[in-house]
Amino acid sequence: MSGPVSAGQGRATPGDVPSCVSLTTDYGLADGFVAACHGVLARLAPAVRVIDVTHLVPPADVRRGAAVLAQTVPYLPWGVHVAVVDPGVGTARRGIALAAPGGLLVGPDNGLLLPAAEALGGVSAVVELTNPDWLGPAVSRTFHGRDVFAPVAARLALGAPLAEAGPAVDPGTLVRLPEPVVRAEPGGLTAEVLTVDHFGNVQLAAPGTLLDGLPPRVLVNGREAVHGRTFGDAPPGALVVYVDSAGLVAVAVNSGRAAETLHTTPGALLTLTTPHP
Repeated sequence: MSGPVSAGQGRATPGDVPSCVSLTTDYGLADGFVAACHGVLARLAPAVRVIDVTHLVPPADVRRGAAVLAQTVPYLPWGVHVAVVDPGVGTARRGIALAAPGGLLVGPDNGLLLPAAEALGGVSAVVELTNPDWLGPAVSRTFHGRDVFAPVAARLALGAPLAEAGPAVDPGTLVRLPEPVVRAEPGGLTAEVLTVDHFGNVQLAAPGTLLDGLPPRVLVNGREAVHGRTFGDAPPGALVVYVDSAGLVAVAVNSGRAAETLHTTPGALLTLTTPHP
């Protein structure tokens, strides 16, 4: 599956060298994990710009990491995007690098990278990261971000060919996350909560077009909400249903936290319905 590269630097042309490395992880900010990855990149590719997307993905929440990555990379320069949300580190899961028209992606083969690859135009090539010359001098069983993914990203950012990182992988064998629940229903929809952001806004897995034709007032799990375009379309403290910046259905509370109001978390289902006259 592929889609348009609509927001970032567009498609690469032969001979292009990535202009940045981005980092998305669940490492947090209390330890030295992020700094170690930065250090590897700085030692191997000191002139390459590094962009921190986030290091506050909830621990081991692969779906959240995948959503953040996919919704961010189209707005970054053409580059190498490293993502590490990797509860299977040190097991038989593969380390991989993907090429897409809009960039390169490096990380574990656990479903984390594929939504971003699709956002960047679709997978055009995949390799397994097995070339020892591309890895750190000693590969820890529990810190592949430092010892595998950062060294590989540095070499790719310097223009080394993807094929030198390891053998080709059939894209059809890559691990995919389960498809989230999305059901269009008469007068509304049911959809899985994809993410809850820093503000408590609830993003559903449903495309915003499913709101087309719904009236100015809807019910979200039985609670009244305004069908609006932005937070201020609802009174303070009230729910509003809208299309968010990723083009997905979302629920917010004007000056509040929708996740708490609705008592919901990622993976839960929300149902939007049209109130009876």
